[in-house]
Amino acid sequence: MTLLSSSMFATEVAKAPRALLFIDSLKAGGAERITLRWAEWLQSAGWDVVLLTSKNIDHDFYPCPTEIQRWIEPPAPSKRLRWLVWPKRILTLRRLLSKGHFSLLIGVTTIPAIKLTLAAQGIGIPVIVSERNYPPARHLSIPWRILRRIAYPRSTLHLVQTERIARWLRRHHLAVRTACLSNPVSWPLPCHDPVVDPNHWLAPGSKLLLAVGTKLYQKGFDRLVESFALIADRFPSWNLAIVGLDSHLYHGINQIDYLRSLVGNPALQSRIQFPGKIGNPSDWYKKADLFILSSRYEGYPNVLLEAMASGCSCIAYDCPTGPSELMEHGSNGWLIPAESTVSELASSMSVLMSDHQLRERLGMAAMAVRDHNSAERIESQFHRIVASICP
Repeated sequence: MTLLSSSMFATEVAKAPRALLFIDSLKAGGAERITLRWAEWLQSAGWDVVLLTSKNIDHDFYPCPTEIQRWIEPPAPSKRLRWLVWPKRILTLRRLLSKGHFSLLIGVTTIPAIKLTLAAQGIGIPVIVSERNYPPARHLSIPWRILRRIAYPRSTLHLVQTERIARWLRRHHLAVRTACLSNPVSWPLPCHDPVVDPNHWLAPGSKLLLAVGTKLYQKGFDRLVESFALIADRFPSWNLAIVGLDSHLYHGINQIDYLRSLVGNPALQSRIQFPGKIGNPSDWYKKADLFILSSRYEGYPNVLLEAMASGCSCIAYDCPTGPSELMEHGSNGWLIPAESTVSELASSMSVLMSDHQLRERLGMAAMAVRDHNSAERIESQFHRIVASICP
């Protein structure tokens, strides 16, 4: 781990093309995994890669490869002083970029992308901005919206996951040039600590409804729990597990306690499990009888992609954006309209929970994403995009 300082590059001369990728942290999440994947692809192609995060390694969930340099942005001052010293922080980052012999800069997610794009102005380094969600679905404060308006059109390229995101950016004059790159899936799925055995959480012979994610509101776990509560009595052998949630607050209380509060019956509460963060998702997908993506919005959902690659039968809201790029209703999954109510989600769950043969058919068809979204295929596209701005 290296804290940034203004004298870091006084005697350093890079021998290989050099790339810097900037993201807030390496906490559990799809954007963090994709950032590491891109860093590994660049490194394997001969780039000298630096990964810059705003938060230190205490926030890490994913391990950073030893071949990739890890830098930490100096901690921000108190919120009261944050905007007063913000220009100075951008100038410090700018000096580091100008001395760092970089050939490429990639800002992943909104705030790191804004900071990186502004810091890079006028120093001649191509900047890729990568939003990882559908921008209008996420709240952004007025100062950050203003800074996004200033910064985003100045980037070299916006690398997004779907054409709908690209169209939104172009329509709002936030992007001049865009490119779409789907998320990759590696098969078999990687495994790292912590390894959590699903059998320790489920009674023998029970069936598993599985959901995965770290953000309660975005992932719609409230409406998933409420849907399960509507039909649980009809399916007494089924349990629901929501993997990835921790004790962060939601509406002022622990988000797991909040979800439990939506179900008053203690017996039903015991059928909803919260195993926390895991590093062995393949074991959970293999155990699952049905996977649910109840998200209000997405970019290109890694968890749905992994579940489909694992042969899970999947239900997904047709939210902005991603599920409709992966699923065709009734063919390789069960896609429900984005405006569907809790009772409508419960009805769709009932259809698949009642029909083992339908689940088998959808799960078999879903595995085609292993080829369409193979890491090798997406990596090749990534390198072509990078070569188009870094010849």
